[in-house]
Amino acid sequence: MSTIDTALIYLLFAVVGVVGCRLLHLPAILGYLLAGIFLGQGGAFIEQSEAAVASVAELGVVLLMFVIGLEFNLPKLLRLRHMVFGFGMAQVLVTLLGTVAGHFLLSRLLPALGLAWDLSWQGSVVLGAALAMSSTAIVVKLMAERSEIDTEHGRRVIGALLFQDLAVVPLLVLIPALGQMNEANVWTELSLALLKASVLVGLLLWGGQKAMRVWLRVVDRRDSEELFMLNILLVTLGLAWITEHAGLSMAMGAFMSGMLIAETDYKHRVEEDIRPFHDVLLGLFFITLGMKLDWHVLLEQWPWVLVLSLIPVLVKAVLIGVLAYTGGARNGVAARTGIYLAQAGEFGFVLLTLGLAQHLIEPRWSNPVLAAMVLSMVATPFLIQHADRLVFRFSPDDWLSQSLQLTTLASHAMGIERHVLVCGFGHTGRNLCQLLEQQSISYIALDVNPEVVKAGVLDGHRVEVGDSFQWSNLVSAGLNRTSAVVVSFDDTATALRVIELVRAHVPHVPVIVRTRDDHDMALLKQAGAHEVVPDAFEVSLSLATHTLSLMGLPADQVNQLVLSERVSQYAGLKEKVRISDRKP
Repeated sequence: MSTIDTALIYLLFAVVGVVGCRLLHLPAILGYLLAGIFLGQGGAFIEQSEAAVASVAELGVVLLMFVIGLEFNLPKLLRLRHMVFGFGMAQVLVTLLGTVAGHFLLSRLLPALGLAWDLSWQGSVVLGAALAMSSTAIVVKLMAERSEIDTEHGRRVIGALLFQDLAVVPLLVLIPALGQMNEANVWTELSLALLKASVLVGLLLWGGQKAMRVWLRVVDRRDSEELFMLNILLVTLGLAWITEHAGLSMAMGAFMSGMLIAETDYKHRVEEDIRPFHDVLLGLFFITLGMKLDWHVLLEQWPWVLVLSLIPVLVKAVLIGVLAYTGGARNGVAARTGIYLAQAGEFGFVLLTLGLAQHLIEPRWSNPVLAAMVLSMVATPFLIQHADRLVFRFSPDDWLSQSLQLTTLASHAMGIERHVLVCGFGHTGRNLCQLLEQQSISYIALDVNPEVVKAGVLDGHRVEVGDSFQWSNLVSAGLNRTSAVVVSFDDTATALRVIELVRAHVPHVPVIVRTRDDHDMALLKQAGAHEVVPDAFEVSLSLATHTLSLMGLPADQVNQLVLSERVSQYAGLKEKVRISDRKP
């Protein structure tokens, strides 16, 4: 079979899998996994093509670590330090130590019952590290689509995922060191590996940021998008190659490359440029993971696979839920956090594969464990979609607390009519509410972040805790009596949901939506938005206003020019101008 035949088959299965999952409102990663599962039954074709595809898919992991490195800048870590280095660290350490403790317990219990247990303590460390990982790609995507990033459980989940991604770096150092040691030189090997990593990271952070900033500026002055993109790939793969030959891992070098670029002025540009490569190659990585799911293993060892699928997920969900509860979370929040983080993760496969390569785990363990991990990831979208039902069943007080929240919101909104319902109380929403208050226009703002709501209430604003994504919150905020609904945050998926709810129940109420640029304007307009306000357009008008004023143009002329541009952009404003022109 030729290379083009192989490529077409992979592309066909990938497209069909992703389209099918999109039609079912499931994440694209699940489509890649399913495509890999079906491709994995290809016999001789797979044996010929899997090695080549796996080598390319490895670049997907490298670019994933690079993108994560871009997100790990110091300000973000400081904002989430309690969730990341408190709850996140506790989750990884307890899961890892719990697995090792379970290994020592089984190694003494099973032989007494006449059963074999041939896992070494080094292998239990690898399994514990893999079990501690959750799927950042799947969970973050689902939470973003459900507008749960800023909820109480969302912040805990994001904190745990961030620490898991950060913990991959030392684990990628630890596992090869475990594979090269014996009982006599265990601490020597570990110390050497950590020293090597510390020296390399120290050198990169000490002089790497300045060198990266200067080099990117030199490349940018050449005014070539192709050259800039080639340079990013060269830097990323070059550092990955250096760390690999230093005895560490390619993923660690890519992570460091992302961290260095994150401190430059080119971070957002790099994110946009690298995304197509990252998404496609990461999709190939998930296809290769799906191909590891052998149907023969499921049929021949289904009891073992079922045990490995259910018990780790249940234990991990309970463990994380207990940690969240002891950290101050309510029952419902703790339960949702456990459900969202219970599955295996993409880096769990990377750590497990590394452990197999270092001969820390017996090969006969690989197929059942990999099959169980894939099945847990396949089940994740369904678990998250039904998380509310599961939480209400096992935590009645969560239902009562949500009912109390809706009752409180409804009582606060009861005496207000013809008000503006503002969805989101971020920087933009706060400024809008201040202007409405200055004009004596009634409003109610909803935000999912209790800390933001508390700060707004202390400042005298009428803001309530509530998710604009949910119909019950909109109704409690007096949607039927509103004069307008404003979506002040930049989230197209949630904005489309709000528009759908408003159009279905109160079609006469106009919806005004904010978006970053004009990319999604047509989609939002088609969904029923009365007006769409792009940030980029308004920023350009503000820049033009200041520039023309500094150039000496009269204020009336500048205002007229700006109004003319806005009239040409916004249909609602255009209609107002027409009406005012008709008046005598």
